[in-house]
Amino acid sequence: MSKKLLIVESPHKSKTIEKYLGKEFKVVSSVGHIRDLSTSGKYGFGVDIDNNFKPDYKIIKGKSKLVKELKKDVKDADFVYLATDPDREGEAISWHLYDTLGLKENNYKRIVFNEVTKKAVLASFDKARKIDDNLVKSQETRRILDRIIGFRLSKLMQSKTGGKSAGRVQSVALKLIVDREREIEAFIPEEYFEIEAHFNDFDAKLDTYNHKKIEIKKEIEAKEILSKLSNAFKIESVEKKEKAKKSKFPFTTSTLQQEASSKLGFSSKKTMMIAQKLYEGINLKDEAVGLISYMRTDSIRLSDDFVKSTYSYIKDNYGSEYVGYVKKSNKTENVQDAHEGIRPTDINNVPEKIKEYLSNDEYKLYSLIYYRTLASLMKDAKIEATSVILDNNNYQFKANGQVLVFDGYLKVYSKYEDSEDKILPDFSTYKSNVVVANNIEYTSHTTKPPARYTESKLIKEMEELGIGRPSTYAKTIDTIEERGYVTLVDKKFVPTEVGIETTDRLQEFFKDIINVEYTKNMEDDLDKIADGDLEWNKLLELFYKTFEPKVELAFKNMEKKKPKETGELCPNCGSPLVIKRSRYGEFIACSNYPTCKYIKNNEEEKEKKEIMECPKCDGKIIEKRTKRGKTFYGCSNYPKCDFASWDKPIKEKCPTCAGTLTIKKNKIKCINCDYERTNE
Repeated sequence: MSKKLLIVESPHKSKTIEKYLGKEFKVVSSVGHIRDLSTSGKYGFGVDIDNNFKPDYKIIKGKSKLVKELKKDVKDADFVYLATDPDREGEAISWHLYDTLGLKENNYKRIVFNEVTKKAVLASFDKARKIDDNLVKSQETRRILDRIIGFRLSKLMQSKTGGKSAGRVQSVALKLIVDREREIEAFIPEEYFEIEAHFNDFDAKLDTYNHKKIEIKKEIEAKEILSKLSNAFKIESVEKKEKAKKSKFPFTTSTLQQEASSKLGFSSKKTMMIAQKLYEGINLKDEAVGLISYMRTDSIRLSDDFVKSTYSYIKDNYGSEYVGYVKKSNKTENVQDAHEGIRPTDINNVPEKIKEYLSNDEYKLYSLIYYRTLASLMKDAKIEATSVILDNNNYQFKANGQVLVFDGYLKVYSKYEDSEDKILPDFSTYKSNVVVANNIEYTSHTTKPPARYTESKLIKEMEELGIGRPSTYAKTIDTIEERGYVTLVDKKFVPTEVGIETTDRLQEFFKDIINVEYTKNMEDDLDKIADGDLEWNKLLELFYKTFEPKVELAFKNMEKKKPKETGELCPNCGSPLVIKRSRYGEFIACSNYPTCKYIKNNEEEKEKKEIMECPKCDGKIIEKRTKRGKTFYGCSNYPKCDFASWDKPIKEKCPTCAGTLTIKKNKIKCINCDYERTNE
């Protein structure tokens, strides 16, 4: 029997898929990327600028053992299938595997599937192909661009400002937040007035005067109008229209993140983590099943098979009158690789039926995806909308109402969508065509400034402007928060002082690069590379010739921000003490450096960061930060002692093996054995 090897990205996915295939298959995982650009060469780009931007790749730290094992698996196999994710990044990972593992043209194929189900996985072998070099070049060009821009601008910001990093997409997203804050600061509120008549069964607002729109800017005007009105209103017109209320499209990555944020309160990062689990497979009884299709997509398309099965499901469970139609979008821009929208893999996996196999958050997100997709293929709801115009001394008041005539898709989606009846009385029963108000009053209001961005609104704005791609939204937002460029106030983004300063400095020297239009055009060019219509190194050459001179000018002319004084004097030389920043955070030092090298030793802060005695040596476990600002816990005697943990160690010993216990949220785990318990 021939031996076949199939390589996927995720270990969890490999276990799921292995159950679908015969014994001649071995399914292994690359655990994501195995290679990345090195940090050698000019400015540490890992790219040979003078040799057509040739990239220099190296095995990612900690992956050497895995690569060695993969090479052994390849040597033992007669044929290799690369089944990394069905997007450009997945295509690039397949190419890196092909190149690193020394695969031959005649003993490998690339397969893709949009969902982790037995049917989809088996069907993918019928369309096995070679790696798409254009998709790989598009992804690698993106990586090189982000490396060059990120390394050069981050170094610039670190040397000239309080900023930690800058990037092609993150800096444009930050600019949107800063620009919105300035709009809010510049906004001058204006007072205006509304007049409303209150009746027994409804209310009506002043809308027009002699059928022309009216605005009331002053209180005296409101009082003057009130003086001209009586309590008797003539019914001028009653208009009834039946309107169709259409369901929304199936989810894309962007719309899923937006709805999960507004409806479930999930961050984009959390949404994508849960969606990844639902895609890779959940154990239902004795079988691992991928519950949703691939979750990184710009598409709203649904497969013909899925549509057909869903129509049958709707007919059987709700009646033929609820069977709808496939909605088409006019938007074709930026749709990546003709994926499907995010949908359940099987419409019969009703959320309520499989709830016991899901965590609470998995259930919430799966339900949202399931019912959004189901609703998209159901009949439009029908609403009878009523509009009434009441006249009072040539002032027209308007009242609107609506009644749900047929629930359609709202049969399954009403809990995610506001659709309350607002019933108006039957005006044909009023005598003399007149209705009498109980009272009429005016109220004062002020115009509101533009709202700050919530996470969902920012993602929506980025998508509409063509900034980034589905897989980048969560990471971009996470980065600007992690760097301290924004804070969240009432779930809205507010730029910090350093965020505003970073944006202003970048705009001073790079306004023709760090902007929406340039970033969108770059995405369009990357699409052209993917389609084979643009050479990747030509794009990089054109970009670099413009970019690098601007960076050199900025290093030369950008004014360096002066450190903030603490109000204290140096005990050694009498110079002011200032707050400085390093890769490990803020510290207080003498402003007369390097003549005076005094650094304030803050014992209180040191004690706060000391967690416990090191379990491996006589050192102390202290709170540390990685280069990227992520907190971890390590020994003060590093590098002599290599103890390190992402989770916070505690003094209590493991009751099973006497090893070190760590705590994260409400879970206590041992780092040496499988011991685990809930922290009560």
